[in-house]
Amino acid sequence: MKGLLMSEHVLIIESETEFNNLIQSGVVLVDFFAAWCGPCRMQGPILDALAVEVGAAVKVIKVDADQYQTLAVKYDVSSIPTLILFKDGQIINRLVGLQQAAILKNAIENAIT
Repeated sequence: MKGLLMSEHVLIIESETEFNNLIQSGVVLVDFFAAWCGPCRMQGPILDALAVEVGAAVKVIKVDADQYQTLAVKYDVSSIPTLILFKDGQIINRLVGLQQAAILKNAIENAIT
């Protein structure tokens, strides 16, 4: 993983290629966000704590929807935050708006099993 570390466990992507590589295998939780978005800023600490809890079982990455508009359009992100859960490159869940840890953890557990 190259990207910028938001924390020790959450990665902010630096390119579309990096994004595409990261989602290809395993379970990946992607947070489409924007720096100016209040709910997105509130989502950050929740994702940090969740990433620590799930550890290496799941990659948690963030995509700046303003900077990577092509990805936002490709994945039909019309509101932020939008969280998309991928498994081996396929979308298996999509959550729009600020999400609590329990909801995200449940979605991840369903993806892993």
